[in-house]
Amino acid sequence: MDTINPPLERQRRHSRFFERLLFSYKLQLLLGLCIAVLAPALWHWGWGFWQQAPTALWAALTGTAIAYTVSINAVQRLARLPGTKASLLIIPSISICYGLLVLALVALGIEYSVLHVFISYLVALVYCGGGYLLGARFRIPKLAVVPFGKAPELCHNHGVDWRVLDVPDLDQTRIDGVVADLRGDMPEEWERFLANCTIHRIPVYHATSAFEMLSGRVQLGHLYENRYGSLQPDEGYEVIKRGLDFLAALVLMPIVLPVMAITAVAIRMDSPGPAIFKQQRMGFHCRPFIVYKFRSMYTDQKGAGFTVDGEDPRITRVGNVIRKYRIDELPQLFNVLKGDMSLIGPRPESMNLADWYEKDVPFFHYRHVVRPGISGWAQVEQGYAAEVEGMIRKLEYDFYYIKNFSFWLDVLIVIRTLKTMLTGSGAR
Repeated sequence: MDTINPPLERQRRHSRFFERLLFSYKLQLLLGLCIAVLAPALWHWGWGFWQQAPTALWAALTGTAIAYTVSINAVQRLARLPGTKASLLIIPSISICYGLLVLALVALGIEYSVLHVFISYLVALVYCGGGYLLGARFRIPKLAVVPFGKAPELCHNHGVDWRVLDVPDLDQTRIDGVVADLRGDMPEEWERFLANCTIHRIPVYHATSAFEMLSGRVQLGHLYENRYGSLQPDEGYEVIKRGLDFLAALVLMPIVLPVMAITAVAIRMDSPGPAIFKQQRMGFHCRPFIVYKFRSMYTDQKGAGFTVDGEDPRITRVGNVIRKYRIDELPQLFNVLKGDMSLIGPRPESMNLADWYEKDVPFFHYRHVVRPGISGWAQVEQGYAAEVEGMIRKLEYDFYYIKNFSFWLDVLIVIRTLKTMLTGSGAR
């Protein structure tokens, strides 16, 4: 029987001993510490570095070990979120962690080996980047689909190797998990198959949960399955986040104030009217507040109008630039300091639009259960939306953010927002 249908424990992907070692996070972390932290010390000081190395090298050794460990842990955490690739997270994660290390050492006045930190940083980039690129194809999820209920409808694309099953048997196919509509009816032999998968540690995912995990959206049509209770944000993190928002806004102010001053002058020289645009918007717990933005449109233009190329004639020349790089959002740091907004959260809508969407989009006001943000999950995934269909999709992203309200999701949004601000690519 084994020669035709091997036991399920042999059909779980990456379950063989050598595969477990190859994909072991702890082993990869240990090897990385040896290559990216110890190897530069050996190259620079020789095998007896622990006896003759000065305090500066020990500071660099300890610091780089912490920076490397934190950066790899960040990559592992972020790579579990929808639409992310570990290979693309390596450079920003390692760069940020090593950059923070240098800032901390300088701020504390600790002497350290600059050469060791720099070499460790380069080696970490090459080692981790090369390793993740080589193993990228082995990390493409391979999921089997039970052909009943909503599962076949929801299971497509999202960078997954889907295998729709015809019979309750994996037929020697090694997979990462099985997706099924666990709330629908299915024959007993399929139920036994799913139970057998669970016993042999092959994950079984509910179809809507798999869709959310891969797409980063909570479909409104399936909201009843989530219940309002499961969409409640983490109140503990909410308190921590408010403190982080306030501190981050204070730190950023001295950096962005010169940029804001130059932008204000450019706006006034480009077109008549105030540099700052103020508008009442729907905020936390549906409370209205005044949002601040740099004006990007002519003051005498009303209504929406688009040319054949899709450009909006209401937007000024300076407005096109500051929108592309999200500079128009910088005055909202004052909203963050006041507590009206967060750095990350659902984008606040104008009062008129909020009232309109509430009539046409179910559960719209539920997005106000968290503070609105300067940037958000829906903004980096989809961008701006004015029509009802686009707002429904945007709301699905907002619900995913609320349901998965966490530090790591905020970090991912920050990285994607910084990419847009620095390159202008992905501006929506």
